[in-house]
Amino acid sequence: MLLSVVVPAHRVQGYLRAALESVTGQARDEDGPEIELIAVAAPGGGPDLAIAREAAGRDPRVRVLVPDRPRDTEPSGTGTGARCSDGPRDADGSLDADGLRDTGSRDTGSRGTASWDAGAARDAGAAAARGAYLLFLDGNDLLLPGAVAEIAARLARDRPDVLRLGHDTVDWWGAVRPGGELPAARNQLFRRAFWEAHGLRFTEGPYGDVLPVHRAALLASDAGTLASLDRICVRHRLRRTGTSATTPGRAHFAVVAAYERLAAETGGDPRITAARTAHLTAVLDDPGRIAPQDRAAFHRAAGLPGRYAAHRAREAVRAGRTRARAAARAGRKSLRARVMAALYRVDLRRPLDPRLAVYGAYWNRGVACNPAAVYAKARELVPHIRGVWVVSSRHRDRMPPGVPYVVEGSRAYWRTMATATYLVNNSSFPGGFTKRPGQTYLQTHHGTPLKTMGLDQLPYPALTNGVSFERIVAHTDQWDFSLSANPHSTETWDRVYPSSYEQLPYGYPRNDVLCTATPELSGRIRADLGIAPGSTVLLYAPTHRDYRKGFVPRLDPERLTRELGPGWVLLVRAHYFYGRSAGTAPGAQVLDVTGHPSVEELCLAADALITDYSSLMFDYACLDRPVITYAPDWAAYRAARGTYIDLLSGRPGDTPGAVATTEDELREVLRGGAWRSPEADALRAAFRSRFCPYDDGRAAERVVRRVFPVPPG
Repeated sequence: MLLSVVVPAHRVQGYLRAALESVTGQARDEDGPEIELIAVAAPGGGPDLAIAREAAGRDPRVRVLVPDRPRDTEPSGTGTGARCSDGPRDADGSLDADGLRDTGSRDTGSRGTASWDAGAARDAGAAAARGAYLLFLDGNDLLLPGAVAEIAARLARDRPDVLRLGHDTVDWWGAVRPGGELPAARNQLFRRAFWEAHGLRFTEGPYGDVLPVHRAALLASDAGTLASLDRICVRHRLRRTGTSATTPGRAHFAVVAAYERLAAETGGDPRITAARTAHLTAVLDDPGRIAPQDRAAFHRAAGLPGRYAAHRAREAVRAGRTRARAAARAGRKSLRARVMAALYRVDLRRPLDPRLAVYGAYWNRGVACNPAAVYAKARELVPHIRGVWVVSSRHRDRMPPGVPYVVEGSRAYWRTMATATYLVNNSSFPGGFTKRPGQTYLQTHHGTPLKTMGLDQLPYPALTNGVSFERIVAHTDQWDFSLSANPHSTETWDRVYPSSYEQLPYGYPRNDVLCTATPELSGRIRADLGIAPGSTVLLYAPTHRDYRKGFVPRLDPERLTRELGPGWVLLVRAHYFYGRSAGTAPGAQVLDVTGHPSVEELCLAADALITDYSSLMFDYACLDRPVITYAPDWAAYRAARGTYIDLLSGRPGDTPGAVATTEDELREVLRGGAWRSPEADALRAAFRSRFCPYDDGRAAERVVRRVFPVPPG
């Protein structure tokens, strides 16, 4: 075996899947290089372990290790310090992927882990490796396409002890930059026999690769076995939050100690001086690592050349330029806006009201979705907290009688936003409010992501014209909690909305009614809609198209129901972006329900759902009723917007049931019974298992008890 790739899997759930697939997806043939992938997960389990196990289930080249005692691993071949994963175990405490202890400021859905250390994980992986060479990737790294073939071709010429790989970095905006000259574990290939012969190991804590990487380079250089491959093989994906690099503090002083230890073990080899100076200067200049109040002390501890006053002067110049650019971007405001802003600043000095919560949904369209379910449950569990809704003037007629509300942009709106202690929304609040210390913001979202979301939309500029991704990220910085409907959502939110919120893997409160409804309730809803008893009811709910204006259904509702015959009823619900009507002609068998206030009630009324790419399919799956994918423009939609799931693949877990791509196929799926066949039932079961694991009718209660001060008892 040529290569063993070792990947620590801890608190990288939004990135890990792509990292593992970048290795297993390398082109291979019978005569190609043999590789293995070793994912080392924390004993506490959690989503990272689940992702790693899923990869191992698909590809026999993937092994999952769970170290029992991270620092007690034995040399390669003994295997006493790590075991193949046989199930998660509960433990206390955790360290982040770079070796810093978790302070509890962020919970990404995983349980606590005992003494997690990335260096220990890498050592455990190396001890279990079988390849001739070792490559240590992080869970947010990518092995670029064709890299293994290039590496194999280079190693065919000779067998260096250390092979330095070309590498680069990509930030969360998608900007790719050269990787720099500093060696790191991710951009080096180590001959395993060489690694073991010299007893190379990662040190504990942050900057744990400084010692083994530099020692390996010096040893290989002395032996004439240090080589380079210029081809870019590894891409490091920078993370905005959740790593030691984005957590300022004195823990970063460990880099100084790391180089002191390296100097001691190499006899003060002068060749490390330049690397030390470059690395320590880079750490000092990074605001994500050294806090301003610690920079003078770090400068002294590092013994960097030059006076710190000169360093501060350079920083002041950069800060002045940043302020000047911000002032230049500030536009003129209208008189009313200036007055409202002045009054809002006054309100921000008022004390927060611990008995006030403000709710919003779908960009101020009224009481709906997850916020509505949370609002209802909060009235039950914390009745002393008054809930107020934000609604636009265009939609105030949708407000139910007796529900308090404020109109967006009004004086009452700004005072409410300034003084409410609790903020709940499935999209965003209007106008650019200032979140105050002491306010708690719950982002519930409004669907499981099928199409690309957040920063994953960056590669699709034609569809995001006018969208400010900087504002999207600034908005996520306000969240304290992010609600997740399933593990897929948790992975996605973690990556596309990079900030320091707590993930709540609780399921969607709006689906509680789908899990607890009785047949009697469904019957009453049908009767209210005027549907005759015994009818077969289909809910047709397509999503909107970013590349098309107005609602243009890809089927003829009247023709479909006419061809299906008596006893069939089609409910047509256009996306809310298109207003309150689908524009279909009324009839006995076709009902336009676009303006109906509750999509959950429509789901309960329907025997089956027909949709294309709407996230409603994930909610409807809670009912365990047939879902029919009608996707006549799948290729165009996927190319234009990007998707995370291949609905038409027919793979269990991806496809929710029967599939049609033309009106004729849809008619035959319905008339021939394929929509409720055993094959469709099996696909639906796998789909429900993947996307509905948390939905049990109690999501709203879990959310309210976590976010609000629910009295005991």
